[in-house]
Amino acid sequence: MILKSLFDLTKLGIVIFVLLAGLAGYALSFNFEHTFSSNHLLLFVVGLYFLSSGSLALNQIQELSTDRKMPRTGKRPLITGKIKPAAALILAIAMILSGSYFLFLVSTLSFGLGLATIFLYNGLYTYWWKPNWIFAAVPGAIPGALPVTIGFAANQSNIFTKDSIYLFLILFLWQMPHFWALAIKYREDYNLAGIPVLPAVLGVEKTLYHMGLYTFCYVGVALASPWFVESSWIYLAFVVPMSLKLLYEFFKLFSAQASQYWLRFFMWVNVSVLIYLFVPVIDKWNFLFLSNH
Repeated sequence: MILKSLFDLTKLGIVIFVLLAGLAGYALSFNFEHTFSSNHLLLFVVGLYFLSSGSLALNQIQELSTDRKMPRTGKRPLITGKIKPAAALILAIAMILSGSYFLFLVSTLSFGLGLATIFLYNGLYTYWWKPNWIFAAVPGAIPGALPVTIGFAANQSNIFTKDSIYLFLILFLWQMPHFWALAIKYREDYNLAGIPVLPAVLGVEKTLYHMGLYTFCYVGVALASPWFVESSWIYLAFVVPMSLKLLYEFFKLFSAQASQYWLRFFMWVNVSVLIYLFVPVIDKWNFLFLSNH
């Protein structure tokens, strides 16, 4: 039970996604002229795991009062009393410090980006953007997209290359349709907590228009990936069909005014981001598989 409570406190499902995004950045930035180090990779994974887990645990402490008002968050361990706030705070700080130390051993740039993520997410987003702004998801998507750049910075000192920018844009743009789909479903919860999310303030119809804008931009960047990263038949086999499918699912969602299909669209947009992030990685590393034939 205590292990499940710890996983709930640190939001293990989100952390796993963060690690996958970080690994995509790490793999795409690796220079084949350098010797691969399993210790370097392990330090990165452990560092990102602790940093993201600590940040998410700290966020639950910070939002304890609002979580109490929402049925959706009523079973979180701090609300039920399975974990005391003081213990959670100690754990969160220990994880953040440990994660920062391991990322420092990986690269100073990964370490600096990790600290920037904590500042933006646990600082500006939690205390200023989210409680006060209906479009908080937009600047809030910056720290949400930084894990992929932290991974890229593990091997490269220049994070403004075309492939790094592509990864960041994909992860950044994905978050608006992802979050607003959830916010449509749980808009009454956000109303109870006094959090001004887009669907609760402007309504579902206007939210769908904004979701459409970001969905089209997101798909557009994915379809333009050959201008950013190496591409092959894998792009045609996975990215193009996935893009068409996602647009189809959005139009179904829009036509139904989100009364249904929200979960279906939510799941497809989450599948798409993994495809968009990892197809360039597969293209870069496919020689390992082709060389065996």
